[in-house]
Amino acid sequence: MLELTEVTKQYRVGGQTVRALDGISMSLDSGQFVAVVGPSGAGKSTLLHLLGALDTPDSGSILFQGKEIADLGDEAQSEFRRHRVGFVFQFFNLLPTMSAWENVAVPKLLDGTRMAKAKPDAMRLLELVGLADRAEHRPSELSGGQMQRVAVARALIMDPPLVLADEPTGNLDSKTGDAILALLSTIAHEETRAVVMVTHNTDAAASTDRVITLRDGKLGSDEPTYRAQVSG
Repeated sequence: MLELTEVTKQYRVGGQTVRALDGISMSLDSGQFVAVVGPSGAGKSTLLHLLGALDTPDSGSILFQGKEIADLGDEAQSEFRRHRVGFVFQFFNLLPTMSAWENVAVPKLLDGTRMAKAKPDAMRLLELVGLADRAEHRPSELSGGQMQRVAVARALIMDPPLVLADEPTGNLDSKTGDAILALLSTIAHEETRAVVMVTHNTDAAASTDRVITLRDGKLGSDEPTYRAQVSG
């Protein structure tokens, strides 16, 4: 699904040039749950931003299903983000005045779909994540785990082939976090999507199929997990 070749990205910070990514090459397939790990400043968030067309590389190639996304213009990038990528964030980013199902439907509403037409898909996805009975509840009436489930459902509403998750268990207790990881695994394996998760949590990373380690903007290691080896 994704192929990166010699991708570099650098920023100016305090008068100095910081190379966030330094010649990264890798490929990602559908049906895989992948963790990206590494210390702070290793380039994890930069990589996620490039995969989701939130930023562009300074050099190198990023092919998505065979098409170059590194050279997309602003409008094309926006279209790509809306229809090809689902985002899950650490802090949920739900709208407080909207119900759970309305939050799930937001991407469709922004795409011009009427509320009534978007509701059936939103309800179907809330059922998928086990929250059909909380559809009318606002975020303030939901637990952290429930809010993250709403966020996962929202990430799927446009049926994207790629889901990017930035520390999705960072604000959750271990039991709730395990449930979210199981849900992301189901999305990757049963719905045949590529799910890429940035995490500092080694236990969370071990629950995926593959762990990519970044160090100082370079690829440190890229290995299947024990879980993947056993299931394979």
